[in-house]
Amino acid sequence: MIPPLCFITDADAPLPIPAQAERAARGGATWVQLRHKTLADAAFAELARTLRDQLDPLGAKLILNDRIEVARELGSFGLHVGQSDGDPAKIRARIGPDPVLGLSIEAPQHLATLPADAVTYLGVGPVRATASKADHAAPLGFDGLADIVAASPLPCMAIGGLTAADIPDLQRAGCVSVAVVSAISRATDPEAAAQAFLKNWSTV
Repeated sequence: MIPPLCFITDADAPLPIPAQAERAARGGATWVQLRHKTLADAAFAELARTLRDQLDPLGAKLILNDRIEVARELGSFGLHVGQSDGDPAKIRARIGPDPVLGLSIEAPQHLATLPADAVTYLGVGPVRATASKADHAAPLGFDGLADIVAASPLPCMAIGGLTAADIPDLQRAGCVSVAVVSAISRATDPEAAAQAFLKNWSTV
């Protein structure tokens, strides 16, 4: 079951990552993805352990971004990878059958290379341009998002410059979830920002 809201940590936000994760989880984000592109694996693993211990009592699960070997080492609940991180079937073989495995999809042609039974969900985007990922692909827009979702054999999580006000458009596009970075990490009240996403999701 893919939850409606996944919070992705923001290494460049003023609020420290553990505080971001806790406040997002208290606001109802039941998946928190740890993304930190520059941290060495050992430090990343240590931070992951800290977040996992912090999130477990709040009923939230930790997803790791990109770090395949750290996910194996920690026996992580989940892992999210991009198009440049390797063959998803080989990644699935590395992490085993149980963890959640998400894959970023940036264009319709990426669907053609999906391996059978390896991936749990797709992260589709960016829907809009976003400052939280400088090397992002060209924005899809809501029409491009809807086209990919319609052709996808897997549940889709939208990402990229999205706000709580976009929830109706995301649901019309067929998404089951939204992944959020700065709209929560840089909000004046991250807990309330997470709650707003979930409130809009449940009321449309």
